[in-house]
Amino acid sequence: MLSGPLGYPSGRRRLLELLALGDEQLIQAIGGGRRKDLRERYARFESRDIRWSAGVEAICRHHRGYPQALAGDGAPRMLYVAAPAQRLEELGAQPAVAIVGSRRATDYGMEMARSLARGLAASGVAITGGLADGIAVAAQEGALEAQGNVLAVMDGGLDVACPARRYALYQRLRKVGCPVAELPPDCDARRWGYIACERIVVGMAQLTIVVEADEGPRELLGARIAKALGRTVAAVPGRVTSPVSRGTHALLMEGAALVRGPKDALDLLYKGNAAQGMIRMPKAIQLEPRLKATLERVGAGRDTPAKLTAGSADAGAVLLALSELELMGLLTRGDGDRYVPRESLAGGAPL
Repeated sequence: MLSGPLGYPSGRRRLLELLALGDEQLIQAIGGGRRKDLRERYARFESRDIRWSAGVEAICRHHRGYPQALAGDGAPRMLYVAAPAQRLEELGAQPAVAIVGSRRATDYGMEMARSLARGLAASGVAITGGLADGIAVAAQEGALEAQGNVLAVMDGGLDVACPARRYALYQRLRKVGCPVAELPPDCDARRWGYIACERIVVGMAQLTIVVEADEGPRELLGARIAKALGRTVAAVPGRVTSPVSRGTHALLMEGAALVRGPKDALDLLYKGNAAQGMIRMPKAIQLEPRLKATLERVGAGRDTPAKLTAGSADAGAVLLALSELELMGLLTRGDGDRYVPRESLAGGAPL
């Protein structure tokens, strides 16, 4: 499944290599003094030993519904799906984009992830990501807003890996999305689980977009795996003063494609012909000049009521414009009561 230089520490590369081994090879590689015991336990194992959950289906890589994007050396041997197997099959037939990044995302990064996912999902593109805090969850929420297809990969069993704060989102995904895990339903997450999870997230996608990430190997893991798979890697530029923009800017300097909005992503996905994926894109909103000017000022950094009304002859009109833009869904409140645009002002945003 993986080829070429991975570009991250050898420990993570070694874990990916181990995940690609067959059962006997894996026991030999990591069993140590327990090899004999592990072989005996493996010989006694039967599928009925797994505790199955209602609504969860198991799909092996020989199943006709197994995603072809994952097929090959190193692919998960089994996927557990908290949805009808047909839903995974349909999702695997769509073009897909992985939206990944920091768990410690800023309000800017969260809104960019939502905006990208919402626009791509509205264009018939499936969104893949982990069920973790930050960028991944923002992207899934954005795709669900557009009633798009979402693949959420968990780093443990489907019954136990979902954090309580994400339970409501997980239940929505079970109804309309496709939660997936490589480990059996009652299996707790492992330390290596996030690496296994990320290889599925980016393996399902033709394009991986990093929205915010520090320079550490963990936050850039998805980009490195995607590059090793020969998939297109893109990044969203961020604030140069933000630590969670260091990784995305490093990727851009290495040659990753720059993404400002859904149209840029569609251009990459469809090789410059974004119109192929814009059948369902909403029509551009034609804003009044006063609203457009206010939105652009927020995007330029004048993002608090105090900054926006400073020196204004009619502070009331500015505050009214902010309220209208909020009601239209084009602005939201971020950290410190700052306003954050909900769509990019470039790259084909529907504004």
